[in-house]
Amino acid sequence: MTRSILLASAASIAALSGAAHAEEPYDLGTIIVSGNLTPLPQSRTGASVDVIETEELEQSGSLAGALARVPGVSLSANGGLGSNTNLRIRGLDNSYVGVRIDGIDVTDPSSTQTSFNFGGFTTGALGRVEVLKGSQSALYGSEAIAGVIDITTPRPQELGFSGKTTLEAGSFGTYSGSLSLAQKSDRGEIALTYSAVTSEGISARAGDTEKDGYDQQMLTLSARYDVSDVLTLGASALWRDAEIEIDRSTTDNSGKNFTDQRGARVFAELATGAVNHTLSFSKFTSERRDPGGYTTMFDGDRKQFSYLANAGLSNGAVLNFGLDRTEESFASDFDTGAYDTNSAFAELQLAPAGNIDLSLTARYDDHSIFGDNLGGRIAGVWRMTDTTTLRAVIGTGFRAPSLYELYSPYGNSGLQPEQSRSAELGIEHEFGGTGVVKATAFYTEVDDLIAFDGASTACASGWGCYAQVPGTTVSKGVELAAQYDVNDRVSVYGNYTYTDARTDGARLTRVPRHDLVLGLEAALSARASGTLEVQHAAGIVPSPYAPVDHKVGDYTLVNLSVSYDVTDRAQAYLRVENALDEDYETAGGYNTPGRSVAFGLRAEF
Repeated sequence: MTRSILLASAASIAALSGAAHAEEPYDLGTIIVSGNLTPLPQSRTGASVDVIETEELEQSGSLAGALARVPGVSLSANGGLGSNTNLRIRGLDNSYVGVRIDGIDVTDPSSTQTSFNFGGFTTGALGRVEVLKGSQSALYGSEAIAGVIDITTPRPQELGFSGKTTLEAGSFGTYSGSLSLAQKSDRGEIALTYSAVTSEGISARAGDTEKDGYDQQMLTLSARYDVSDVLTLGASALWRDAEIEIDRSTTDNSGKNFTDQRGARVFAELATGAVNHTLSFSKFTSERRDPGGYTTMFDGDRKQFSYLANAGLSNGAVLNFGLDRTEESFASDFDTGAYDTNSAFAELQLAPAGNIDLSLTARYDDHSIFGDNLGGRIAGVWRMTDTTTLRAVIGTGFRAPSLYELYSPYGNSGLQPEQSRSAELGIEHEFGGTGVVKATAFYTEVDDLIAFDGASTACASGWGCYAQVPGTTVSKGVELAAQYDVNDRVSVYGNYTYTDARTDGARLTRVPRHDLVLGLEAALSARASGTLEVQHAAGIVPSPYAPVDHKVGDYTLVNLSVSYDVTDRAQAYLRVENALDEDYETAGGYNTPGRSVAFGLRAEF
């Protein structure tokens, strides 16, 4: 589903380096925010980044569904909409994935492993998503061993006042809607988006018929203003309130969980001659409640102070450098914990030739518990011809044990950080503006993997606890992606990922060895268009905790969507997911939705 980036126009190096002084505007193509310390055109970054634009997000009912179509990304869910959903990038789960919304780190410091739950997010509150793959600790610090998901909420696209609204009704008693309001001038912009979803849901637990409902409200705000030619001020904020019914056990299908998350970021950008400065502060809090549970409360808090500078050097080189301080804490019924990290980082961007770009990144982290960590990344892109591009990246990563892994009743204070190395090599070829094909080989290895060990006696609970897994975890494979315009009305696309992920020879659970997406888009008339898509996953190893009658295994999903432009600014659409009503599980003992139908209206004003 990342066809927009596959066909994005490429800008020349000279165009970028001279853009600030040019009298004529240049087309810089797709701009990548997450792949380097400062944004770059996609043609100039060696990082492997897939972009999901607004139009593609609208074809999915959820963020999880949109991400599952990206090469190298797979998901497993403990039920339907709103349930705990684990995203994996190249075989490594979401405890190795950094997630940011409008620059705010939204991974939960109080979760079992510091991570983000992708299960409850619908796409109405989202504007753009970047998926950065590979060990990225040199850019983002801990938790970025597998990659980073960078989310941007809706932004104004035109001067003046604008708005957009969506209303949708679908299967399982699901209703959702969103409203975005924005104002843009020559000096600034502000955007506000409210979204809500309610669903009767399905039973999360297999073998049970009692439905587990879900309700969520979310509000996001972003703003920036050019105070002068050299000073820009800005802010972003988010609020999310969610409630989900749960199956507490095989004999008790009652219970509710409540989540309240808040985040904010303020920043100032100052241009002082040859050096540009950005100073920011962000805060994120997560409060989860489980009345009736063994542990009833989980509170997490993160504060982050950051300074970033970039300076233009001779021969088109750019130096980015900065400092960062992150403070994290958690509290539960039984325990509390906190730690902080001070970091210094630098990135040198070089253009040794007109068709070659290199970036060299180094990062030093001083963790209050685990001490020093030095990491780095080398990324390069070689535009071999006007139509063929070669990319390569080598990087290191680390993941500090989460506060829960250290201080909960199942914690182990003797844990050490996980360390990773990753490499990838990719090639991309365009076919005269009508199509593109990409191939990327990847390799990641992780030492001192942390996992729960039910037989461990390293903690006082007596029920097992977290421990380092012997051996090295290796995830390797290849991603293939292609898109081709058959004519001006029909386009076909597809991607395939082969992943072999193992720890000391044993395959990682819930990771598809083969993951295939095939799709066709067609203009059915001057106002109507449709999409047919097939997703197939195979070679999945279930968790050892899966019940004997689990349905984890190969599965095939067929998805359909049709849209009709009622007016130039209003659209009606119909979406059918799992059209053949496949009966399958991605996590043993947990249901997935059967055939579902949704009808909606979108309008801009």
